[in-house]
Amino acid sequence: MASRSFTLIPAHKYRRSGRKQGPSIGAARRQRRSTWGRFEKIPAEVLDMILRHLTVKEMSVFSMVSKAVGAYVVRQVSTLAWRSRMFVQEFHPARPSSQEDCILEHYKCLGLLFKRCTLLLPTKDRLKFIYGNFSQVPCVVLERCAVHPVCLGFASFGAFLQTLIAGWDELECHRVFNSLCEFTNLPRKIQTAVASKPGASEKLEGQIRLFCRSVLLDPWLSRRDTLFWLTRILKPWPMVNQARLLFIFYGPLTLDGRIGWQSLCDTVVAECSLWDLAKALKLLYNDPETKEWTTDSVISLIEELTVLPGEWLQENVARLLILCGNRTCFTFMASRALNGRVAEIARLLVFLILVCEKDGYCMNWSVKMMQQISRVFPGSPERWSFVQSVENVFSQVTMQMYESLMAGGREAEADTFQNLCSILNASAHFHTEMVYMIIKGD
Repeated sequence: MASRSFTLIPAHKYRRSGRKQGPSIGAARRQRRSTWGRFEKIPAEVLDMILRHLTVKEMSVFSMVSKAVGAYVVRQVSTLAWRSRMFVQEFHPARPSSQEDCILEHYKCLGLLFKRCTLLLPTKDRLKFIYGNFSQVPCVVLERCAVHPVCLGFASFGAFLQTLIAGWDELECHRVFNSLCEFTNLPRKIQTAVASKPGASEKLEGQIRLFCRSVLLDPWLSRRDTLFWLTRILKPWPMVNQARLLFIFYGPLTLDGRIGWQSLCDTVVAECSLWDLAKALKLLYNDPETKEWTTDSVISLIEELTVLPGEWLQENVARLLILCGNRTCFTFMASRALNGRVAEIARLLVFLILVCEKDGYCMNWSVKMMQQISRVFPGSPERWSFVQSVENVFSQVTMQMYESLMAGGREAEADTFQNLCSILNASAHFHTEMVYMIIKGD
């Protein structure tokens, strides 16, 4: 048998090159299309037709199928045709409350859609994309809508934003606020409002109130969330401007919808007119975990607030303090006692007693408040002087009301007579309660 000869081929000729070979163009296309899963066989035109028949909530679920599908949905919601169809803009016509609820629910669903389809984008890009879409809707932009007091645009944007940022951490919410300020130019508009005399820019004041309340403050169920946004708005400004902003946001309104700057200086207002202001002050003062609002800053804020645009009637100040709660009321009055302003707190205490009588609060509360304040004074002579001041103010206020009744016309007679009766009843009930507590103590 003939022998066979073999030629050895050097192994290095078969050695692979160390350079990595990239996939072919066809393989790359297949890889990109494979991210679509079962949807890769559907033509783009058909997919567009399918998306047009999906509800907003269904589209938000569909956007989470894959990164490629999410990017496709982003492109879809960026089109003018989609915005015109999905961004409900009929905010003005008269409609039943059930229809308003439907509009707000629709914008909550839009918030969920934008939250999901932009999930993989950086926060800055997400916000830029979102505000770019909403800037095309005039009713959600400051000073772009002429009928804002009855417009649902800001409330719809608030419902959208609440859903969009639900679960975001504090750092991202800071970015949202900064981006929103840039989008709306809110700081410049606030500067214009607080630099003018109260009421001089009434239309702008009304829009700032409605925007901040509807978009940033009222939508939240958690007090901590509301406190976060209120702090973001107020903190960049000096104390006097913070007080102005609080009044713009929560002050009483006139019958025609304007902010009632003069109402607290000229007339005694009802409890309901001060409730929103009191809730805002309680929010700033009663949260034990907040470090941005101290006792001194909140008391200073109340002092600035109660002289806007001029000095409030004492009864309105007393009613606000009662609504703010025991802690705020005592701290406010104790700070004045420590500064030696005995006549001021004696007069304010008398009006606290009067408000308790008018609004039906237990007179025992005012007696205990007087006892607490008297303990602030260092010794018996100062306490006795304080008690004498309170009794003197009772006499002065009663005489002033009597003289006003005698000098007033028929129109003022009924109200003045009612006030005189109230101060007399308040004095009687207060002193009865005080004597009872003394007897009970013995």
